[in-house]
Formats: sequence, C-alpha cells, structure tokens
Amino acid sequence: MEADEEEDLATALRAAGYKGVKCGCDGGVCGASKVIIDGEARMACGTPAREADGSEIETIENLGTQEDLHPIQQSFVDHFAVQCGFCIPGMIMEAKDLLSENPDPSEREIRAAIDDNVCRCTGYQKPVEAIRDAAGRLDGGAVTTDGGNASNEDSPTGGNYSD
Repeated sequence: MEADEEEDLATALRAAGYKGVKCGCDGGVCGASKVIIDGEARMACGTPAREADGSEIETIENLGTQEDLHPIQQSFVDHFAVQCGFCIPGMIMEAKDLLSENPDPSEREIRAAIDDNVCRCTGYQKPVEAIRDAAGRLDGGAVTTDGGNASNEDSPTGGNYSD
C-alpha cells in the first residue's frame, strides 16, 4: 500500500479500498477508525501511515464475509447492536482485540474497552450484550440473541450481562 509522507493510516487504508475504516473525527479520538496493528487495537485516524509500514494491519474487512460473518460480527447482528453502522467496525475491532486478550470479560471490562468508541445510536447496551455473547461463541458456549438468556448455564456469559 502506497501512502504520502504525511498521510494518516485511515486515509491510506480508505484509498486502498478498506472502506470499513471510518473517519469520524480526523484526530484519533472517536474510535470509528479503529484497526488492529500488530495485535493491538489502535486508531488509524491520526496514526501516521509511515508508523505502520511493515506492520500487520487488520481491518473489519479481514474478519468475516457477508455470507460467513465472524462470530463477533454475527453477535452484533443477532443482538441488534448495529444501528447506523458508522462506529460499528471500530467497535468490532476493539471487541476482537479485547476478546483475544480476555476471553471472558466482565461488563465493566467491556465498557472500559469500548469507552473511546463514540456511538450516538445504541446507548452501548446492545454492543455490550453482543460482546458478552461473542465471548461465549468464541469459546464454544451458548448463543444468546437480543439480550435473552443462554440455554447453557455453563457458558462464560451464562446469559447474565451484569457484574
């Protein structure tokens, strides 16, 4: 991927066709441009593209496809956690990073992880439920939808979304 000397990573990625990387603030503070760089969730907006040269970069496009969604993406759909969709790619990438480090996060840990993802549509409850459910899905546990209780009491989420 070619980038101008002063170009930020979000601009370079979008120019290369990665339209899931959103630019909501152009300063790296809204979370919409979040990608995973060398295994760590970071804002692409405000990160100089040259800093990522030679790095492994994951975007929402690296996860599932429309026909075969990644479990985190499917959980967001099943929990109606996708409203306008603008912030969701960054939130899903943050969730992927969180769940790779902590496969069974508490509600508090999830809220802390997505705290810098500005969302004006969801009120965060549905994304929190989706991430808790995704933790169970990734661990082979029960699947819950729309905030319902899991049928498998041994699942990491157990259908209980509060600490």
